[in-house]
Amino acid sequence: MNHFFKFLKWLAISLVSLILVLLIAMYAFGVDYILKGVYVIYMQGHKTAYLDDYHYFDNHQIEAGSPQPWAKSADYNTVPITDSLKRIHDRLGSVAYVIIHQDSVWFEAYYGGYSDSSKSNSFSMAKSITAAILGKAVEQGQVKGLQQKVKDFVPELQGAYADQLSMEDLVSMSSGITWDESYYNPFSITTRLYFDKDIQGAIPALPVDKQPGARFIYQSGDTQMLGIALQRATNRSLSDLMSTYFWKPMGAEHSALWQVDSEKNGIEKAYCCIASNAKDFARFGKLYLQHGKWNGQQLLDSAYIAHSIRPRFADSPQYGYGWWMGTYKEKPYFYMDGHLGQYVIVVPEDELIIVRLGHSIDGGSRSDPNSAFYNFIDQAYVMLGDRLK
Repeated sequence: MNHFFKFLKWLAISLVSLILVLLIAMYAFGVDYILKGVYVIYMQGHKTAYLDDYHYFDNHQIEAGSPQPWAKSADYNTVPITDSLKRIHDRLGSVAYVIIHQDSVWFEAYYGGYSDSSKSNSFSMAKSITAAILGKAVEQGQVKGLQQKVKDFVPELQGAYADQLSMEDLVSMSSGITWDESYYNPFSITTRLYFDKDIQGAIPALPVDKQPGARFIYQSGDTQMLGIALQRATNRSLSDLMSTYFWKPMGAEHSALWQVDSEKNGIEKAYCCIASNAKDFARFGKLYLQHGKWNGQQLLDSAYIAHSIRPRFADSPQYGYGWWMGTYKEKPYFYMDGHLGQYVIVVPEDELIIVRLGHSIDGGSRSDPNSAFYNFIDQAYVMLGDRLK
């Protein structure tokens, strides 16, 4: 029996020693952020970032001002959701689906315990908002123009082409920065920035090794670098800028949260992670639909918006300045797009805004009639029927 207890004691000491060695090694190699990732993701029963993970991070508050509730259509919620759309919502775990037509909420539904005021993670829809903040910083003269060099604000930027990188290259995803857009690899730079407590400390790991402004390559690092540059250019946090220039003037009904690397550093994850609700997210769709004007006030330059929702590169017609684009039955649309299927879709021709938030997406082509994304638009038209004629 004594031998058994000695063995258990040896085993316990060995395990503790191994854990200590691993922890020391993780800190030595700069991958200690993985520990937080394991706790936030895997120990909470998930395999990737999820809608409610903002509870496990530090956040800056995006203050709301005087609420401006959306008007409700005379036909509000009189048409039931289609069976086809209901199956998609059930299968992919939608938490919100809202149709706004001619500036009024025409249909809204919430699922899985969520409501019209529930917060959930925007993921990369935040890229569209960061792009809007850039437009405002240019208007205010805090950024001289889209061609201003990023090194004016981030002098520690490295790489053979670092001196050539412009703010436009960042907002149009054409930076030439070395980046690994991998959400499931624990060692990728994307994962590091999601869990690290010092986002700016990762700048040396983001050299500009390719010619900027040559072609579109989707990289979250571009928007993060843009966020760092904007915070330095304005000496204000992105959350404060968003609140002052957009959230308050647009009458958001609820304050929102923007994840930061830590309270100490206070750098927003500019490429993702604003926690808000469907109808408040929709306000950015309305702002761009109205060419930057809100209640008679020009909140964002209309020329900047026009550039934002048209492609910079002819061979990449799907992306502008932080916004995606497509065509539904010959009707152009533009949209905000986030991980797991967070969307604010705007069809200008029909004054239509569609918001879908949820736990997952099927990954089908945007133009495939069998894909969920296509049906979020298509079934809205089925529901609206003759009202669009």
